[in-house]
Amino acid sequence: MQSVQDLLNLSGKAAIVTGGAKGIGQGIASRLAEAGAKVLVADMDEATAQATMQDLTNKGGTAAAFKVDVSDEVQVQAMVAACLQQFGSVDILVNNAGIYPPAPVAQMTQEQFEKVMHVNLRSVFLTTKYASEAMKQKGGGKIINITSIDALHPSMVGLAHYDASKHGVWGFTKNSALELAEHKIWVNAIAPGGISTPGTAAASQGASAEQMEAATKAFMAKIPMHRMGEPDEIGKVALFLASDLSSYMTGSQIVVDGGALLS
Repeated sequence: MQSVQDLLNLSGKAAIVTGGAKGIGQGIASRLAEAGAKVLVADMDEATAQATMQDLTNKGGTAAAFKVDVSDEVQVQAMVAACLQQFGSVDILVNNAGIYPPAPVAQMTQEQFEKVMHVNLRSVFLTTKYASEAMKQKGGGKIINITSIDALHPSMVGLAHYDASKHGVWGFTKNSALELAEHKIWVNAIAPGGISTPGTAAASQGASAEQMEAATKAFMAKIPMHRMGEPDEIGKVALFLASDLSSYMTGSQIVVDGGALLS
């Protein structure tokens, strides 16, 4: 029987974390690097990706940064190729990149809808397609898709495009898990609830202090734990799914929401 230390040891593994420069992605990248994985921090924000890479390196990890638009097929191919070139393999893929610009359906434009679908859903198809080919050559791997509690239940009005994309990622997770199991590639998802990140802060820009206080109070009332989650709390679950602790799991979704869906 493997020890807990061996089960959590990712030494010799290479991981791609999309949207890895900050927020949930940074939390995931940090835990994977701490466990010994070589991490490619893939993000549109090249400067912040470089800073995160440097932080991981300063803490004794092995990391590289890569600028990528995950909705673009050519750039995704280049990202996978860069991981192979720098680290020799792609063993773990974390599809974390995503956007959620709120807009009611009546005011939502076709361009807004399509952008959310491209960044949140098409990207998962593209990264899975090309990373899984590299994993097949190695004899297996782990794919972790970051969905949302909105893949199960809407959290607020104005996120119809976001909710559609996250339902799509959950469906894609299950079917790709079925297809890739014969190649020893396990595909699972994490559904975060409210997490304190730069992205959630940016989404509230333009609101008054009174509006923010009211919105925060209403949101907290739905969470039995009465607090927002931290990026590291998603990072720890991602480490579980990336490690041998989850050796008999594929096609599953883990909800990490402080109990919000209970309300």
